[in-house]
Amino acid sequence: MTDKIKPQHLQRKAILYVRQSSSYQVINNLESQRLQYAMQDRLRELGWQDIEVIDEDLGRSASGTHTRSGFERMVAAVCLGHVGAVCAREASRFARNSRDWQQLVEVCRVVDTLLIDQEGVYSPRQGNDRLLLGLKGTLNEYELDVLRQRSNEARLQKAKRGELVSHCPIGYVKGERTVLDKDPDQRVRSIVELVFAKFLEMGSVRQTLLWFLENDIVVPRRAPHGDIQWKTPTYTWMHRLLTHPAYGGTYAYGRTVNTTCYEQGVTKQRTRRRPQEQWVALIPGTHAGYVSWEISQRIVKMIAGNALTSAQPSTAPMPGAALLAGLLRCRRCGRMLRTFYKGDDGKSVRYACPRAGLDTREARCIAFSGAPLETAVSSEIMTVVEPAAIAAAEAAHQQQMHEHGQILQALRRELEAAQYRAQRAQRQYDAADPENRHVAGELEHRWEQALHEVRSLEDRIAAHAQQGSQLGATSLQDFETLAQDLESVWNDPHADARTKKRILRALIREVVVDIDAQSNEIVVILHWKGGVHSTLRVPRRRRGQNAVQTSKDVVEAVRILSRVCTDEQIAGFLNRDGLLTGRGNHWTRALVASLRSKQGVACFAADRQREEGWLNLTAAAAALGTTNRTVRLAIDRGDIKAVRPLAHGPWVLNARDLPADGLASIVWARSKTPAIPGPEQQSLDLSMT
Repeated sequence: MTDKIKPQHLQRKAILYVRQSSSYQVINNLESQRLQYAMQDRLRELGWQDIEVIDEDLGRSASGTHTRSGFERMVAAVCLGHVGAVCAREASRFARNSRDWQQLVEVCRVVDTLLIDQEGVYSPRQGNDRLLLGLKGTLNEYELDVLRQRSNEARLQKAKRGELVSHCPIGYVKGERTVLDKDPDQRVRSIVELVFAKFLEMGSVRQTLLWFLENDIVVPRRAPHGDIQWKTPTYTWMHRLLTHPAYGGTYAYGRTVNTTCYEQGVTKQRTRRRPQEQWVALIPGTHAGYVSWEISQRIVKMIAGNALTSAQPSTAPMPGAALLAGLLRCRRCGRMLRTFYKGDDGKSVRYACPRAGLDTREARCIAFSGAPLETAVSSEIMTVVEPAAIAAAEAAHQQQMHEHGQILQALRRELEAAQYRAQRAQRQYDAADPENRHVAGELEHRWEQALHEVRSLEDRIAAHAQQGSQLGATSLQDFETLAQDLESVWNDPHADARTKKRILRALIREVVVDIDAQSNEIVVILHWKGGVHSTLRVPRRRRGQNAVQTSKDVVEAVRILSRVCTDEQIAGFLNRDGLLTGRGNHWTRALVASLRSKQGVACFAADRQREEGWLNLTAAAAALGTTNRTVRLAIDRGDIKAVRPLAHGPWVLNARDLPADGLASIVWARSKTPAIPGPEQQSLDLSMT
C-alpha cells in the first residue's frame, strides 16, 4: 500500500479505462483485453470497492483523430469530483496525444485524483509525479509516431516490389504465383469483359451504364465480408472499374492520398487522387489483365475527354438534341463552343463562344443558330456514308446480332446461378424436419422465391431468343432498301439522336467554325478522322428566321383566301381541312395574321375587294342572277375561271372572268349537264328498313 492513497481517495469510486486502437485488435488481440480487465483486481488490492469499467472506446484510436465518448465521460466524472483514481493497464491507453493527456493530468491535479497503471500510482499534485506523467505522455505520443512510421515504411517497400495487396478488385483474387489471378467464377469474368467491350463500343461511361440498365443486367459487387453480391450497376462502380489499372495487368499503389482537415469543430479525413506520375508504384505486366495496358490508358483518356470542361473535342455524345455539341471549336480563340437551347420546347439549338467574355470581359467571338450548320454537316455525312451504306448496314446488323448474343449469354449465366440457388434451397428444405414448421415454412418460402426467379429468367431468355430469330431473318434486299432510304432515315424526327451523334464522332474528329461578316456566312472546316479536311460555307439564318416553316401550299392558300375572307374565317377553313402550322399547332386568327405579315400578304379589305373585283361563289351567282349550282357546273365545264385552294374552303372568282353574254351560256350548260352527286356526298338508303 502506497502512502499516496489517502482516505478521501478511497471514499470515492475508481474508474478502469479499457481501450484498443482498432477493430482488428478487438477481434484478435483478446489477451490484451483480459490483461486490461484484470486491473480491477489491482484496484481492489489497493483498497477500492466501487469500481466502474469504461470500455466503450474499444476499437478507437487515441491519436486525437477520433471522438472518444468513453474518455470524455471519464474526464467529466473526474471534474465533478466523484472519482478518486483513474486506472489503465498502460498510460498510453488514456491518450496518445498531448492535448488529451495534459487535459487529464491537469483535471486530476485540480480535484486530487490519482492516476494508476501497472507500474505504479501517481499523484499529479506532486511535482516529481507530474514531471514523470508529462514524460510518459510525450513518450506515448512519440511511440505512436515511431510505430506509424515503421509501418508506413514497411508498406511502401512492399508496395514498391509489387507485393502489397490490401483488397482485390472485382474479377480478381489473390494469387499464389502472381499478385492477382482472375476470378475462377466465369460469370464474374464475363461481366467485367462485357463492361470493357461496351465502353470501347460506346465511348462513354454513362452510355455503357444506360445499356446495362436498359437490358437489366446485374453486376458483381464485393460485400464488406468479402462475398460477391449481384446488384444493379451504378455510375461510380462502372467508372472505378474502367479506370482501375489492375484491369490492364498493372500493379499500382499510392493512387490516392489522405489528408486531415478540421471542419466545424471535427477532425475529418479527406481522400484526394494523385496524378499518375506521383503514384508510389506502377508496375505493368504483373498479372493477366482483361485488356492491355495501352487500351487501359486509352480508356482513361477517353473518359477524361468526355468531361464538359475538357479542352479537347468530346469522344462521347453530349446530352441534348444538338448533333455537333462537343465537336465545334472557335477558329478565332481556339476554345470549344458551348451549346445553348432556346424556345419554349428547348429544341432550338444555338452555338456560341462566350469564353473570352467570361475571362477578359471582351466581346464574344462568334454565335450562330445551329440548324443550318447541322443540315450542311449532315449532308456531308450522307455524301461520305452513302457509297458504303450497304456494307455499313450489314456491319451494324452483325454488331446488333453480336450484342444480342452477349445479352443472351449473360442471361443464361444468371439462369445457371438461379438454378443453383433453387437446387440448394431444395436440398435445405429436404434436409429439414417437416414437423418443425417454423423452419420448414421459411425454407419452403425461399425455395419458391428461387423457383420464381428461375421461371422469370427462362421467360426473358425465350423472349430474347425470339427477338434474335426476327433479327436473323433480315435479308440482303432489306439492306439495299435501307441504303436507298438512308437520307430519309437520317432526317426522320423519330430517329435516335444518340446513334446519329455516334456516327458523327466516328467520322469527324473536330469542326472548326468562324463567321464571315461580309457575306454573312458560317465558314466550316471539317477535320475527318482519316486526316482529310474539307471546307464549307453555310449561310447564316437571319434574325427572326425559323427552322420550322409552314408549308408553301398553306401560304399560297392564305394568299388567295385573303382576297375574300377575314383572318378568322381563313383559320376556320385551315382547321377544317386538318392543316397545322409548322410547329404542329391549330390555326388561330393571330397565327394567320402573323403568317401574312411574314409573307407580305395584304389583309382582307372590302374596298380593295370591290376595286379588284374578287368574288366568292355566292356573290358570283348573285351577279349573274342564277344559283350557286349553276355557277359550279360552269366552273366544272371550264366556262368560268375560278380557284379553290382548300378542299373545304370557298371558291375565289374575279368579276372580269364572268361570261360576257351573261346567263345564255350558263343556262345552256345547266340544261346539257345532268346533276350528279359529288364524291364526298353520302346517301340515306331506306330500302332495308
